Amino acid sequence: MPITSTSKIWMNGELVDWEQAQVHVLTHTLHYGSGVFEGIRAYETSEGPAVFRLTEHIVRMHNSAKIIGMTIPYSVDELVAATKATVASTGLPSCYVRPIAYYGYGEMGLNTLPCSVDVAIACWPWGAYLGDDAVEKGVRMKISSWTRHDHNTMPPASKTTGNYVNSSLAKVEALNAGYDEAVMLAPNGLVAECTGENIFVVRNDTMITPPLSAGALEGITQSSVMTIARDLDIACVVDNIARSDLYIAEEMFVCGTAAEVSSVNSVDDRAIPCPGPKTKAIAETYARAVRGEEPRYKEWCELAE
Repeated sequence: MPITSTSKIWMNGELVDWEQAQVHVLTHTLHYGSGVFEGIRAYETSEGPAVFRLTEHIVRMHNSAKIIGMTIPYSVDELVAATKATVASTGLPSCYVRPIAYYGYGEMGLNTLPCSVDVAIACWPWGAYLGDDAVEKGVRMKISSWTRHDHNTMPPASKTTGNYVNSSLAKVEALNAGYDEAVMLAPNGLVAECTGENIFVVRNDTMITPPLSAGALEGITQSSVMTIARDLDIACVVDNIARSDLYIAEEMFVCGTAAEVSSVNSVDDRAIPCPGPKTKAIAETYARAVRGEEPRYKEWCELAE
C-alpha cells in the first residue's frame, strides 16, 4: 500500500518538512538493522483524532531499545507529546503513526557504542492492512518455511528493525504462493505469531493465544483483545498452540495495529469457519473502542494536541 505524504515529520525534537526528513546513506541502522520502532494508529473520534494506546506503545519502544542495549534520548512523556504534535500537524482525522529510533551517521562498524541515537515520528493515511473485508471474508494463510527467531539469536520481544527481515521473507513467500499471510513457527515447532500479527485460535469454545516464550511479540492489540474478551465473558487463555491446532480450529483470527482484527478462513488450505461468532464480537467491540465509542475503554484513546 503506497504511502501518501503529509506535511511534517518529527525528527530529533522538531517538525521538518516531509521531503526534508532524510538520513545519510552511511546511517548505521541502514547497514546493520539495529533500530527499534512502533506501529500505532490514530482514529477519528467525536472529540478529534485520538491515538490508540499511545503511551503503551512508546513504553514498548523504550523496552525494545533496552533489550538491544540502545538508549533513546527522549523520555516516554516527551515522545508521547511529540507523537500527538505530529498527528495534529497532519490535519488528518485518522492516520498510521511510525516512530523509530535508529543509530545515526558518524561511525561505521558493528560497534554501536560511539553512535548517536536519532528518533523520528511520521504519520500518513493508511487503510486496513489485510483488506477492508478481512473480518467478513477472512484471510488465507500458510505455514511459513521460515522459522521465527530463537530468543538467543535475535530477541523477538524487541520490535527491532533487523528482526523484520525474518517477517518480510515469510510475507513475500506467502504472497508469491497465493496466500494473504504467513504463520511463523518457533524453533521447537510451536506456533509463534504471523509476520506482523498475533494469533488467536478458538478450541473447545476457548480463545487461545501463544505465549511470549514461543516467540510472539507482546502485542498491544493482543492485550486489548484479551481485555475485551474477558468483558464479553469469552474464555481466553495464553497457551501453546501446535500447527495441527490451526487446522481444526473452531475459528481463528489475527490482530495487530495494522491488521486490527482480521478473520482467518484457512491455513494450508484447511478451511476454518469464518467469520466465527467470537471473532465478530471481538472485532465489532474493538472497532468501537478505538474510535472512543466504548466508555469502558475510553482511557485507551489519547487525544492528539
